[in-house]
Amino acid sequence: MKFFRPFFLFYSTSLIGLGLFRILYFILYNERVQAVTSLPVYLMTGIRADIIVLGYFALIALMTLPVFALFKAERAWYKASTVWFAIIGLLIIFMEFATPAFIAQYDTRPNRLFFEYLAYPQEVFATLWNGFRGWFIASVGATGIAIIGIRQHTKRQLRTAPNQRMPWQAWVAWPLILFMVFVGVRSTVSHRPANPAFFATTADPLINSLFINSTYSLLYAVYNLKHESKANLVYSNQAEHEIIQTVLNEPHLAQQQYTQPNYPTVHFQPASVQREKPLNVVIILEESLGATFVESLGGLPLTPNLERLKQHGWWFERLYATGVRSVRGIEAVVAGFLPTRARSTVKLSNSQRDFFTIAEFLQRQNYTTEFIYGGEAHFDNMATFFAGNGFTSIIDQRHYENPKFVGSWGVSDDDVFGRLHERLQTAQQNPEQPYFALAFSSSNHEPFEFPDNTIELAEQPKQTLNNAVKYADYALGKFFDKAMASDYWHNTIFLVVADHDTRVYGNELVPVNKFHIPGLILGADIQPKRLTAIASQIDLLPTLVSLAGVSGELPVLGQDLSAETPAANRAMMQFGDNFGWLEDHELTVLTVDGKAMRYSYQPAQHRLTPLNEPLSQAELTRIRAHAAIPSVLYQQRLYHVPQP
Repeated sequence: MKFFRPFFLFYSTSLIGLGLFRILYFILYNERVQAVTSLPVYLMTGIRADIIVLGYFALIALMTLPVFALFKAERAWYKASTVWFAIIGLLIIFMEFATPAFIAQYDTRPNRLFFEYLAYPQEVFATLWNGFRGWFIASVGATGIAIIGIRQHTKRQLRTAPNQRMPWQAWVAWPLILFMVFVGVRSTVSHRPANPAFFATTADPLINSLFINSTYSLLYAVYNLKHESKANLVYSNQAEHEIIQTVLNEPHLAQQQYTQPNYPTVHFQPASVQREKPLNVVIILEESLGATFVESLGGLPLTPNLERLKQHGWWFERLYATGVRSVRGIEAVVAGFLPTRARSTVKLSNSQRDFFTIAEFLQRQNYTTEFIYGGEAHFDNMATFFAGNGFTSIIDQRHYENPKFVGSWGVSDDDVFGRLHERLQTAQQNPEQPYFALAFSSSNHEPFEFPDNTIELAEQPKQTLNNAVKYADYALGKFFDKAMASDYWHNTIFLVVADHDTRVYGNELVPVNKFHIPGLILGADIQPKRLTAIASQIDLLPTLVSLAGVSGELPVLGQDLSAETPAANRAMMQFGDNFGWLEDHELTVLTVDGKAMRYSYQPAQHRLTPLNEPLSQAELTRIRAHAAIPSVLYQQRLYHVPQP
């Protein structure tokens, strides 16, 4: 096995070195680590993360072996692998020595800021020299010693490179080693491989970052760069400040009191309902529960409980999702953020910290904030995004003891709502501190698994979309039956809304009917009401906190529909590269090649009819500004309310 000696040396020395650094961080941040996890768990989780990133580098070397062997150059492969692992070893050491100073500055391991600031060497050096001089000198010295040591070790390995071709025993071992490395990289037998969010198991973003290593953290940030282009600026040729001002001229925004000069969309929103103390706030985000399945919205009769519940609150008859993915729905409902062509801000680097969410807003109002999910919270980077932006507690599949049912996407909706009910009962015992929860269902997701004998099936076989929708509605109705009979009902406001519809497709540039979703606000003293104007998911956040009796600074561009101003009567939606703007009965579609197409939309018939008359330049500029502004706010890190 001499041919694989560089491989084994790389793994063993790297794991030992990374483990020692992780122990150092444990000493430096002992109180924070022990507040959320134990030392054994902290170290073992770190080893798991280290095996993942080391495996990526090892795979590159292992998979090139057959190519070298084809040219009878196994000795050259041995030497190339030795040099490759030496370079990676130096990278790992350098990153770990650079980490303590970065953590001291940003309270997280190196991320995209690490390489962004390399463009400003003078400022970076001045910061390090004036703020972290001792550690800077020690790091440079230690890195220099490491370079000398690795160089000597590499030269020794190269001198002892085997002269003969690789023996058959090594060829037998090669696929086994390759398989073991691949398993280590995947780090899970579930259908989703591990990623940095997989290790976001605590409510402390720093500790979540300490579980992984700095090389992993940095490379993941580099990987995400390809999704962080100014995606939606292709829709507008206005200057960025003009884009912002155009949007702020909207009637519901023009009258606001803007409070932060450096954050131009931040304004003070007074609550429309004055309360002695604010209500608990609960958002129930329903997976893939579009209007397609709601009879009164023109869909199939599969949600009788939702139809029953709408008699108790505010029912949105023309509410539209901003996108076709769960993370897009989260982005709109939880952060009030407009959609883009890029990946959702739930997954992008700039928004993992200091990005506005309803949880952050309510946390400043002394709320306890919590995310309750039945699956794995690391999926779609939710755990990292939530932990970094206001959620103090995250409950996912690992936290359910003896669940009633476990499927491919986690425990059943009944289990999730059972946990939500328990948490609300617990919160009721501490009435001085209000409670916020985001509960995200998952049963209504392919392969559509749910408990037997819970519903009368809509069709055969059992595991179909329609049956899963009917089960999701059953679990929702069961929860609200318990909630309405509970002590917490009178001081809790609920929002029930879909993240998106399912199977969003169509030959239209934007299939508007597949963006139509149900929405319902109920609880406490909310009186029944029908909202017939067009609304967007981004309008839900300001409306919900206003009805809960919470005033404060918000950067959101959605409308508080409980205020006295007329409804904006518009919605925006992103479908691939096309941006749709629905207003009244007209849809405008912007494409990346600069075109703008108008359609008449008849919602009852789900029909789009092209209109030949173009929009006025003022209206087109307004729509283009709304399409472009999320990229401006994201890139400039403006979607944030600074701490007092």
